[in-house]
Amino acid sequence: MLRRLALTAVASLAALSAAAPAATAVTGPLPLPLPLPLLRDDARTQLTITVSGSENAAAEGAFELRCGPAGGSHPVARRACGRLDELAVEGADPFAPVPEDALCTQQFGGPATARVTGTWRGRSVDTVFSRTNGCEIARWNSLRPVLPNVG
Repeated sequence: MLRRLALTAVASLAALSAAAPAATAVTGPLPLPLPLPLLRDDARTQLTITVSGSENAAAEGAFELRCGPAGGSHPVARRACGRLDELAVEGADPFAPVPEDALCTQQFGGPATARVTGTWRGRSVDTVFSRTNGCEIARWNSLRPVLPNVG
């Protein structure tokens, strides 16, 4: 008797499982997905990039960069914002200094410096980039086109 009851329960569950999709089917149009959340004001990027010593007149000076939407006086604002977004998705901090214990090649990439101040994704930024050794050159190059291509 117990065995017959167990088999009946299993058969009933199987029947319910087969009927469940039909019973829960949505009739009519499907609901539209919710819109993606907008960037909060505190997540916006507003940076001032001041470049000097680059020996390239087009790269020299102060440039404003705004992202979300891209704008400002930066010559390639949309590409620069795209690069910052890529780095954020990678989990990278583009404004972090070179670690003190880093082993860097002793090469000189030129006298160019760039000071970056403002806000990136709601976080305060105030840092200087240079090209004084291999690590600093790599740090600069990883942030192109936010920073200009200098030699």
